[in-house]
Amino acid sequence: MNEARSIDELLQLPIEAIIPHRGTMLLIDAVETFGADTLSARASVQADAWYADAQGAMPAWIGIELMAQSIAAHIALLAMRGGGEARPGVLLGSRSYKALQPSFAGGARLRIHASELLRSEEGHGAYECTIHDGDVCCAEAVIKVFQPPNFQSFIEGSFSS
Repeated sequence: MNEARSIDELLQLPIEAIIPHRGTMLLIDAVETFGADTLSARASVQADAWYADAQGAMPAWIGIELMAQSIAAHIALLAMRGGGEARPGVLLGSRSYKALQPSFAGGARLRIHASELLRSEEGHGAYECTIHDGDVCCAEAVIKVFQPPNFQSFIEGSFSS
């Protein structure tokens, strides 16, 4: 187990030190704020990215992944703050992902906010999430996640069922 870290120290970490996503699948740029129940992250819409349409926009459906990566960052930072290490988890889904526009404009600097609604001892969680472009809310959802105690066994069990 590592040493417990302060919030200020954790906010200085590059996003790659917090979540496992790499290359073109790393969609959030940085964590801006972090607390016991909340996290705000930022993401830049790259007009030349794999997801970009002819106008350089990100389809709004990718917002659910922005939310999931923000949740992953929150869970990882909670573990790191207590001296632990980030562990992998999975996105279970959302009952209602509401995109308030069809895409996020190329060059937009999005702010993703995640507020924890529930966390169980078994690893289940739910977060209320929003995505803003400036003062405009672009998407909102309640996202459900699961962090199994043994990720490898969980994945192997998923394929043998």
